[in-house]
Amino acid sequence: MASVRNVLVLVVLMCMSIVGTHAGAEDYPVRPVRIVVPFGPGGPADVVARQIGSILQEGLGQPFVVENRTGAGGVIGTLEVAKAPADGYTLLMMSNTQTANESLVPQRKYELMRDLAPIAPLNYSDLVIVVSPAVQAKTLQEFIALAKSQPGKLNYASSGQGTPYHMAGELFKAMAGIDIVHVPYRNSGEARSGVIGGQVQMMIDAVPAMAPNIAENQVRALATTGKTRSAVLPNVPTVIEAGVSGYEATIWLGLMAPAGTPKPIIDRLNQAVNAAIKRPEVEKLWAAQGALPMAMTPEQFDAFLRGDIVKWADVVRKFEKPQ
Repeated sequence: MASVRNVLVLVVLMCMSIVGTHAGAEDYPVRPVRIVVPFGPGGPADVVARQIGSILQEGLGQPFVVENRTGAGGVIGTLEVAKAPADGYTLLMMSNTQTANESLVPQRKYELMRDLAPIAPLNYSDLVIVVSPAVQAKTLQEFIALAKSQPGKLNYASSGQGTPYHMAGELFKAMAGIDIVHVPYRNSGEARSGVIGGQVQMMIDAVPAMAPNIAENQVRALATTGKTRSAVLPNVPTVIEAGVSGYEATIWLGLMAPAGTPKPIIDRLNQAVNAAIKRPEVEKLWAAQGALPMAMTPEQFDAFLRGDIVKWADVVRKFEKPQ
């Protein structure tokens, strides 16, 4: 009889646990939510995290607090979220840095698609190739010719190993047939200062972030990286127009949660994000910054991430030795 009672107690406890889980998902969130940004303040991921966090707070009734956890090309902050409780109260603001790191940083202590759960993408932006004013090249072809005349002598900056800017640079090197040296900085702001100050000759950066520096003539824009010209920089040709056929690179941003986060919470966040990015004021703000919203279900975002991992693995295999 004792064993029967024990089984009945266990069944009751399991049922209470299931009911509690669903109730928690329905009530979510009941306390502040952290959005961990594994990149430095002031970059596209940080700015968008604060924008979307404010709107999610308005829609879901709890603060969405942004915390920057920088280091190791996004690995440190990503690992922190991967190890966090799977309760929906710690989220990761991520980009194609994380999908590139799957092949570029084999020693990391997590696997993106095993240890984190896709919630939703947010937006994507074209990049822009800029040079220091001290560089004589006025066009992309002139820069390519200059680099070919001095193999291994010119440098390009990025905000770190594995970032979209680094990978876009490696792709550009390979497709243009040039040998320039990658100089990783700790964050985008420092990399930007490096090219403005002439410590490095070239940088590939997000259009929204670099546009003010271009307007102030602190750097010279040579080309943008999308299929068509940027609405923010309509007078700057694309890399394809400038003579590197087939070249395209962007930065996109999205949200993930620790693996095992209850599906109702994932779905609630996905619905809230998709409603936020469709708001006219958000679309208008992002359009002015050169960014376009990306709306997907968690399942569609999962497929997108897996495809991006394959894409950058191919780039790493061909153009970069894993670190």
